[in-house]
Amino acid sequence: MNSSKTGFIAVLFFTIQLAVISCVDKNRANDATKVQDSSGQVVDDTSTVPAPGNSVNFVAASKAAMPAVVHIKIHFNNNPNYGASGSGVIISRDGFIATNNHVVENAAVINVVLTDKRTFTAKLVGRDPNTDLALIKIDADSLPVIKLGNSDKVQIGEWVLAVGFPLSLNTTVTAGIVSAKARSIGIINRPGRNGEGGNPDQNSNMAVESFIQTDAAINPGNSGGALVNTKGELVGINSAIASQTGSYAGYAFAIPVNLAKKILDDLKNFGSVKRGVLGVSFPAPAAEDQYLIQQGLNPALVKGVYITGVQSESAAAAAGLKEGDIIQSIDGIQLNSSTEFSERIARHKPGDVIKLTYLRKGATNTTSVTLKSEEKQSRPSNNYAALREIYNRLGATFAPLTTEIRQHYNLNAGVLVTAVRNGGFFDQVGIPQGTIIAFINSKPINNPKDIDDALLSAQNGAVQILAIAPDGSKVVFNFSLGT
Repeated sequence: MNSSKTGFIAVLFFTIQLAVISCVDKNRANDATKVQDSSGQVVDDTSTVPAPGNSVNFVAASKAAMPAVVHIKIHFNNNPNYGASGSGVIISRDGFIATNNHVVENAAVINVVLTDKRTFTAKLVGRDPNTDLALIKIDADSLPVIKLGNSDKVQIGEWVLAVGFPLSLNTTVTAGIVSAKARSIGIINRPGRNGEGGNPDQNSNMAVESFIQTDAAINPGNSGGALVNTKGELVGINSAIASQTGSYAGYAFAIPVNLAKKILDDLKNFGSVKRGVLGVSFPAPAAEDQYLIQQGLNPALVKGVYITGVQSESAAAAAGLKEGDIIQSIDGIQLNSSTEFSERIARHKPGDVIKLTYLRKGATNTTSVTLKSEEKQSRPSNNYAALREIYNRLGATFAPLTTEIRQHYNLNAGVLVTAVRNGGFFDQVGIPQGTIIAFINSKPINNPKDIDDALLSAQNGAVQILAIAPDGSKVVFNFSLGT
């Protein structure tokens, strides 16, 4: 494989990898460890909490947050004796609770245990696999509510607390700092996260990841719990950990509360998310810098998101955006990565007008864009036209594997790349002729029609290709078809 074209986007698939898992505790429902909780009373006024300095007191923040964090216990129809355990955050006095989608997905019964030991059966209001958020409701009132903070103001190095029910223990608080922002780790909608058998067919191409990364200790069972600042304000919903063992090893990830606010409001009001769509594509987060280098650009000088394509009749096309434009800001907020870009767009609903600043051929321009809905996002009128447009962009043709190739690589599935056109997307990202496509977005590829189906389902979002290069190495290619 030509290293000049593959090094910037291909990742060795069978090298030592950091396992990223959801922080849900799955165990026998009656085997939970029993440890006495030390939570106190609700603190209504957190204005006296000291700012981070030489001495930081977490007591008031802990007391403010703990009563509003609940224990969620899940039971499944296929095995009533086997359950899952996670956390949730009370966001309204009348019983609305935020948690992770992967905590409640496929649940037959959702039980909620408050810190005062009262237990309720919750109903599912709605869930969004694309952000890993869900909203549930219990029949109660006068509940303790956590105060919502502002995740945009969270700073790297700032003290934060993680509050939840790890390992089925009672309420647990851990402290750490924010170690990074706008992280994309490729965990949302991954099949089988933490053994849960996720559904790769459900809108996985529109996943939005822009996590707050922290070193506050989080373990299985913390999923859906609170990440709070030193004032006890909610700044994130804990969702995943990065670990080689499955337990805490230094890094945890939370969904920013400013994104969660919009998603949870939609779930409460509509039962589903009303997502505004711009209609542009851009390099996958892990490959942004390498892609810019391939285009002859210095990543240090590109302050924004490089647009690799604009969908016809989309909101972006109506606003005059073109391939090669670099979107530098949204509503005056400077963009530093595509993860920030995706999160900013995901906070908006159809019909919202956003102001974009973009760079084209060295000149700075501004434009106003009215976002469209996913349903109204214009696409070619039939599958044939849609595929023709996608394949024209990819610049590649495919054929079934021969018996000899299957036997040589010991494969049960796969499709061969038979030709790559100069200047097409496969050529740009370094996927050469002779590559075997094994999976697209976690779906096995058995024939060229499977590629058609996978690309049609992903034409508005991210694509992950698991492949075998001509030299036999396993590689992963990530790119985006639009947002």
